[in-house]
This record gives sequence, C-alpha cells and structure tokens, in this order.
Amino acid sequence: MERYAYDAVVLAGGAARRLGGEDKPALVVGGMALLDRVLAACADAGTTVVVGPERATARRVRWAREEPPGGGPVAGLAAGLAQVAAEVTVLLAADLPFLDAATVHRLLDALAEPDVDAAVLVDAGGREQLLTAAYRTGPLRVALAAVGDPDGARLRAVTGALRTLRLPDPTGAAVDCDTWEDVERARKRARNLADTQGTPP
Repeated sequence: MERYAYDAVVLAGGAARRLGGEDKPALVVGGMALLDRVLAACADAGTTVVVGPERATARRVRWAREEPPGGGPVAGLAAGLAQVAAEVTVLLAADLPFLDAATVHRLLDALAEPDVDAAVLVDAGGREQLLTAAYRTGPLRVALAAVGDPDGARLRAVTGALRTLRLPDPTGAAVDCDTWEDVERARKRARNLADTQGTPP
C-alpha cells in the first residue's frame, strides 16, 4: 500500500497542572525526553510543527505558539495547521512515551479507506485519543474554521463532524503522562521493555 506523505503537528503547550507545572515534554522516560520520543515516531513527516515554548530537540522542527498561550488544544491545532502543507496531518500530544513509527504508519494507512477523513486510536477504555490520530488536512481545516474562536474550544468540537475510522490500540501507543503516577508507570514499563529487549533503559 502506498502511504500518504504527511506533516505532523505536536502539541506541547499545556500547563501540566496535574504535574505541578512541570515541563512535561522534557520529562525523561526510557532515557529520552517525552517530546523527543514523539518526534522519533514521526521522523518521516515532511514538516513537523511543535506548538509550545521552544526548547532543544533531538531533530529539527518548526515552532509555533497557540494564541493565546495556554489557549488549549484547538488553539494549538490552529497554530500548527497554519504551517502545514501536506494533504494529511498527523496530530500528536507531546507526552506519548510509547508511540512508535509503526503506529503512525498504521494511522496513515487507515486513511486509504474510502470516505474517511480521520483515523484515531481508541484506548482500552473505549476513549478516542484525538491527539494520536491522522487527519485529511482539507476537512480538518474546514472543521476548524467552523468552530470560530479556538481559544478554550474542545477538540471534539472540531473532529466530531469528520468521518472517522477508530482503530484499537493493542500496544498502548496512546498512553499519555498526565500525572506523576502516569510518569512512574511509563518509566517502569520502559525499564521492563529495555530488560526484555536487552537494551539500556
């Protein structure tokens, strides 16, 4: 199957209130910052836009800031999408320690289905992970414009009208790190995976 060329938008501008305001994208899991782990998973994107405060990253990216800063995921999407040119956009959170390239490619491949605007991972609890998803850029732009002011808007207000294919997430690629308990679980899982694979944690 011929895979779609794509751009990536990574949202890294949240306040991390449940982490006491910690710089969440910079937290280290498995020897690598969370943001760098996400950037490695989408390394074959034509353009990668990170929305949030600029920081050192393992590979070159474009930077954008949501308006206003802290305005939420739809404001972040609007800022990132302004720099996207590809027909497909992969939208990702910056705190996905177990996202990998195979999962990104699986999302892209799902867009080959007819009449599909979006492919979204669904976690074990049945929740759509809208920040672990691939979208056709054109319909996404139209849906974003229909919301109006993006400040504080809910992401589902944008994606709800899109024709969406929901994919199971058997590897936990959409697991994120919202709390310190999440971070510790992720670090433990990364150590276990390293032990199993015989690589340094």
